[in-house]
Amino acid sequence: MKKTKIKTKETKESYGAKDIYVLEGLEPVRRRPGMYIGSTGSDGLHHLVWECVDNFIDESIAGFATQGEIVLSPNNRVKVFDNGRGIPIDIHPQTKKSALETVMTTLHAGAKFGGKAYQVAGGLHGVGVSVVCALSQWMRAEVCRQGIKYTQEYSKGKTTTKVKKDGKCRQTGTTVMFEPDKEIFKEAKFDLKRIINHLRQQAYLTKGIKIKIMDEREKEKQVYNFYFEGGLVAYIKHLVRGVEPKNDNIFYVSGEKDEILVEAAFQYTQEYECYEESFTNNIYTGEGGTHLTGFRAALTRGLNDYARKNSFIKEGDDNLSGEDVREGLTGVVSVKIKEPQFEGQTKAKLGNPEAKLAVETVVFEGLADFLERNPQDARAIIESCFLSAKARKAAKAARQTVLRKGALDGLALPGKLADCASRRPEESELYIVEGESAGGSAKGGRDRRFQAILPLRGKILNTERARLDKILASKEIKSLIIALGTAIAEDFNIEKARYQRIIIMCDADSDGNHIRTLLLTLFFRYFKPIIEAGYLYIAQPPLYRIQAGSRIEYAYTDSDKAEILSSIKEPVSAKASANKKVLAGKGKEVEEKLKGISIQRYKGLGEMNPEQLWSTTMNPENRVLLKVTIENAKEADRIFDTLMGEEVLPRKRFIQTHAKKVKNLDI
Repeated sequence: MKKTKIKTKETKESYGAKDIYVLEGLEPVRRRPGMYIGSTGSDGLHHLVWECVDNFIDESIAGFATQGEIVLSPNNRVKVFDNGRGIPIDIHPQTKKSALETVMTTLHAGAKFGGKAYQVAGGLHGVGVSVVCALSQWMRAEVCRQGIKYTQEYSKGKTTTKVKKDGKCRQTGTTVMFEPDKEIFKEAKFDLKRIINHLRQQAYLTKGIKIKIMDEREKEKQVYNFYFEGGLVAYIKHLVRGVEPKNDNIFYVSGEKDEILVEAAFQYTQEYECYEESFTNNIYTGEGGTHLTGFRAALTRGLNDYARKNSFIKEGDDNLSGEDVREGLTGVVSVKIKEPQFEGQTKAKLGNPEAKLAVETVVFEGLADFLERNPQDARAIIESCFLSAKARKAAKAARQTVLRKGALDGLALPGKLADCASRRPEESELYIVEGESAGGSAKGGRDRRFQAILPLRGKILNTERARLDKILASKEIKSLIIALGTAIAEDFNIEKARYQRIIIMCDADSDGNHIRTLLLTLFFRYFKPIIEAGYLYIAQPPLYRIQAGSRIEYAYTDSDKAEILSSIKEPVSAKASANKKVLAGKGKEVEEKLKGISIQRYKGLGEMNPEQLWSTTMNPENRVLLKVTIENAKEADRIFDTLMGEEVLPRKRFIQTHAKKVKNLDI
């Protein structure tokens, strides 16, 4: 066998030691901001505020700060103040720089890694305020200690001034002001509502702390103040407001186990959904963790123990499951731990195994005492759990029927579904269309390679008011479940989704809006992972078809319509305008005919032929889709309860409050 010798080319681009880059200071943060704040979108932008607030909260937990203030300024700057001890300004023994400069410009520098300055703290990764410094085009720190105010300024992670004395002050504290770097954050707009919700949460979690928020970006300043003595009990009352409770007395327990401080509170309501929040050192852990696992275990074990001791569960009968005891639950668990182990820099999930045992022990003991002292509440909770168990078994049977039917038919899809040729979920789309007429146009206009059409007949069941067994009895919903391929409830598996774009396409009238809301309710309650994965969209069909001679334009909003009309060069005489003729058909299209201009107002998708529907609403090159997202799960839950729930009074109040803001109401 002949051997061939491969020669390597010597080029000017040869790889050597000079090609190894060492990022110094805060440069790693600027190069890869997502590693430190999650993203450079809205979440990452607000994370800068949370990092500053965390330091203030840590001072409060340590017992040194009693009030804080957050100010949003017109120049897109944020100020965070607390009356704690103030960051030290003396020379650091390692860096030979001021401790203030060290904290602000050095990763993994802070008082929270050791020593006695903080027993518990949220910012134990030590990158918080330095990350804010790295990602701000301007930043200023003011520290008041021993009657003197010290200041220093920074830009993009580097100092622009030295630490200097800047007058006198009467109290101690730290003020951090920053302006996000526009190179990092393309849309640096702070959301007041989001900041209010976060800081209200912090005020509930820290008894006796005063938090003030000021928005100075508009002429009329907005000011909000939070102060709660009730702690988690007050927070539970806030979370369940407007909903009828099942147990009148809110469960609350606090205790310590293995140097971990545990607080937990819960209340059951008439709702079917479970809502839980967990916190570690006042940091919201959106993905839960070991502390939430311990809370759930204690709840299930505690309620089963009580039910057996009091003969609610007979010998030989099955225990209540975790799903049974969490239906209708609103619960909060908060732990204070010296060295939390978070999964990921954004601290979304707690990983400490000892936290599970601590929470389970404290909550189990507290729950046993609560149930014995409140027998009426205990009975109401246990009976509610048994009702959930009964419904779960009925739903399981119905769910298995749906799945069994699909299996027996060889995973046969609903007959009304016009499926696409592609079997690759990442390129496949499912249009959920209102009515057979619109479904026919959509089937005729679609691209069969990747677009599937599922027409629905009429309005589906309101899933806000029904349990799963009743929902699965609905033919329309059953067809949708089989078409999606994900199954539902316990069997749900998003990896089996047959489409990664699911598009709700309804008429632009009140009936269409109602059907869209019913579908959104279904997805929010039973297919929430589909929303969280970014698979759910709402189609935006045009409102108007505008024709001037051979020129045809489509307007999706009234402002689009005005812009198109102003761009049409053909003049319309005053006489012609005065003689304009309005043609209105009952339930049909409305046309305004001017001189050479025809304006058609679409009331339904069925008014468009397949070619028009494709070119305006289904063609990926032209269409407008709205992605459905959930920014605040609890607020979304409240809105669905208000608009779609059984209680009439909250819905009536909502309508009265927002009546003047309604647009395009069909009469």
